[in-house]
Amino acid sequence: MTSLRRATIYLQLDIHRALRLKAAAADMSISDMVNEALRQALAEDAEDLDAATKRRSEKSIDFEQFVKSLRRRGKL
Repeated sequence: MTSLRRATIYLQLDIHRALRLKAAAADMSISDMVNEALRQALAEDAEDLDAATKRRSEKSIDFEQFVKSLRRRGKL
């Protein structure tokens, strides 16, 4: 069994109501819904960090230079 830790969170009333309804419709507990949402958010963060790490060696360009180059090429 996965070890669990109890936490207290405070939700806005409308968010809590929507979560309760969605959990009931999905036949899941609110805890399971919150855990899944957090797991997905953390996975997206991990993907973003991986992408940033891969792009670290790319040459950076100053924003002002980039905008000027867009203007020169007729893109702006």
